[in-house]
Amino acid sequence: MFEIIDGKMISNQIKQELAERVKSEGLELSLAVVLVGDDPASAVYVGNKKKACEMVGIRSVSHELPASTTEDELIELVQKLNDDDSINGILVQLPLPKHIDEDKIIKTISPDKDVDGFHPESVGRLSIGQPGFVSCTPAGIIQLLKRSDVEIDGKECVIIGRSNIVGKPMSMLMLRENATVTVCHSHTKDLKEVCKRADILIVAIGKPKMIDSSYVKEGAIVIDVGIHRQDNGKLCGDVDFDDVAPHTSMITPVPGGVGPMTIAMLMNNCVESVNLK
Repeated sequence: MFEIIDGKMISNQIKQELAERVKSEGLELSLAVVLVGDDPASAVYVGNKKKACEMVGIRSVSHELPASTTEDELIELVQKLNDDDSINGILVQLPLPKHIDEDKIIKTISPDKDVDGFHPESVGRLSIGQPGFVSCTPAGIIQLLKRSDVEIDGKECVIIGRSNIVGKPMSMLMLRENATVTVCHSHTKDLKEVCKRADILIVAIGKPKMIDSSYVKEGAIVIDVGIHRQDNGKLCGDVDFDDVAPHTSMITPVPGGVGPMTIAMLMNNCVESVNLK
C-alpha cells in the first residue's frame, strides 16, 4: 500500500516552526513582492505568499504595477528595494510581460535579497556548496523527503527535466544528500528504462499525465512537480496519479504535494536572510 506525502501538512509545520523562531528571536523581517500586470495565476500566487507572510510574522510590502510598466521602471524599483535596509527579501513574480527581459530583472536583484534563489550568484553558491538562497521548489522537495523519513543517502535518483528553476538545482541538492543522480530531458534515450532504475523519481517535465506506471520501478518514491488544469477544470500533475500510485511506496498528489512547499521554503529563505548578511 502506498503512502501519500502530504505537502500541505508539512508546509504548515515549517511555517509554524518559522513563526515560533521569528517570535522567539524577535526578528523584524520584510518581503517585497513585485507583481507586474494582471495575470490571474500570478495574482493567486502573490495572494498566497502574502497569507504565508502573515502566518510567519513577516511584513509583506506589495508593489503592484501595470502591464505597461517599462523594463527601466522595473529595474529602478528593484534597485531601490536593494538599497532599502528594511527589506530582507525581494520577489519579482514571474512570468513578466513579454517586453521585459526576465533574466535582466533576476540579475538586478541583490544576491543577498534573492529569496527565490534564481540569481546566478545564488546558483553558483549552491553548485560549490557555499551558503546562499536555494530555489524554493527543490528545497521544498528535500524537506518533503526528509520529513517523510526517506533516506536519500545512497539512493538512485532520476530527475526528469533540466530547468534552471527545478531540474538543475534539484540535481545539486540530491548530490549534496549523497544520492546518485541522473538528469533526463527531451534528448534522453530509453527514458523509461532510465526512470525504472530510480528509487526516487522526480518529475518536472511540464506535460500533463505523461508519466504512467511503465516508467516506475515497483516501490519507488515519486515526486510530481507539474501542475496543469484539465478540460474538466480539475488539476493534475506530470504523473498519471491513478495509474502510478499503486506501484509506489510514496507519492505526492497534485494539488497538495509540492506546491505548498514552494511557499513554505520562500518563507524559510526570508527568515534565513538574517544569517546571510
